[in-house]
Parts: sequence; structure tokens; C-alpha cells
Amino acid sequence: MHLLVTILGLCIGSFLNVVIYRVPRDESISYPPSHCTNCGYKLRPIDLVPIISYLFLRGRCRSCKENISIQYPFIEFLNGLMYLLLFIKFNISLEFLFYAIFTSCLIVISVIDIKSKDVYSSISIFTLIIAVIYLLSGKYFGDISLINNVIGGIIGYGVIFLFVYFGGMGEGDADIAGLSGLFIGIKGICGALFISVIIAGIVASYKYLIKKERKAEMAFTPYIALGTIVWILVGEKLLEVYLNIFL
Repeated sequence: MHLLVTILGLCIGSFLNVVIYRVPRDESISYPPSHCTNCGYKLRPIDLVPIISYLFLRGRCRSCKENISIQYPFIEFLNGLMYLLLFIKFNISLEFLFYAIFTSCLIVISVIDIKSKDVYSSISIFTLIIAVIYLLSGKYFGDISLINNVIGGIIGYGVIFLFVYFGGMGEGDADIAGLSGLFIGIKGICGALFISVIIAGIVASYKYLIKKERKAEMAFTPYIALGTIVWILVGEKLLEVYLNIFL
């Protein structure tokens, strides 16, 4: 079962690459079929096997031999790994299903933000719809506290919006923090934002002190996404360790 879940994650990861490429260009994610962006060669099923096709083709288009970005197998691998880790923790459950979809959305949002410094409303709205379905499903078929998660969403959005208001971040960052709060609740979003700030601070320090990048812009949405995923997977354990050390 673990293998099947991983393969599913890899295949969905391949689709995520399509979304990442086409959404910023305002192109349909369903038409035309997958093709080489350099020569237009229509990819065959044998060219679309996650990771394996990339390795078999040695990272080049079968037709024009143009280099294929390493991003493609990386996103496939990352999404497959996330599905596997989520399955190990939650098994077949409501949490696994919706966290898997949410994680895929976070990957898409993060990569697009890194590349374009923008968070597209189409993906945010889709994620919001998934969050609402998750909350309603959890209320009637699980043990999710609707109030707790809604307040978590408000906290996530509100905290980041304060930074947006004072010019420190973009509105998209607040949207993603709010969406994360809807999925992981009050304690979760507080922990996720704390983790996000720590990781972002380390990266910013590295860029400033080691790479001497004084004015480089830094997309914060990927750090919110990373903090959220870390919380989902090991947040409770990290909190326990933190409390044992400092309290």
C-alpha cells in the first residue's frame, strides 16, 4: 500500500508540474496535451513516467534534445515523498486524503511564488474550496473542531496581514497563512508560523552574511508552506521537545 500511495503521489506530482508551468502563463491546464515547451513535441505515455522518463531521456527532450528542467523530477519526487510520509502518519483516513491534496496545493503555490513572486487567486480559491470541504467532512464524519480551525484560519490570516499592512509581505502570504490555519487549527498555525519564521530567518541570515545579498527579495509563502507541512508531520513532537527543553 505504501508503494501505491507513493506512485500516486509521483503521478500527481507530474500534473503539478503542468499547473506550475501553465497557470502563470494563463494557459489551460488540460489543453493542449503535455508537450515540449521548446519544439512543441507531443509527449507520449512513455515520456511521462514520473522520474523514470527523465532519467531514461537523460534530462533531454526526445525530439529536439533541449534540456528538461530538474524541477520536473524534483516536484514528482517531493510530492511522492509527501504522500508517503502523510500515509505513514495518518494511514487511510480523512486527514490523509485532505492533507495530501493540501500539500500538493502548497507545493504548487510555493514554486510559483519562488519563480514569479506571485500567489495566483485561482489556486488559492481551489485550496479554499478543499479547506471548506475538509472542515464540513471533519465535522460530520470526523473529530475536527470547526470553531478551532476557523479561528486558526483567522489567526493565520490576521498575523500575516499585519506584516502586509506595514509593508513587509504580500497579500498572498496572508491568504496562504489563513488557508493553513483552516487545515491545522489554532495551535497548528501558531506552531507553523513559528517554524516558518525560524527557517526564513536562517535562510535570510545565510544570504546576508555568507552570500552578501543585501537587497534580495525573499518569497515568504514557501516558508509558511514548509512550516505548515512540518507541523502536520511532526509538529506535536517538536512542541513536546521544545517544552521539555525550555519549561
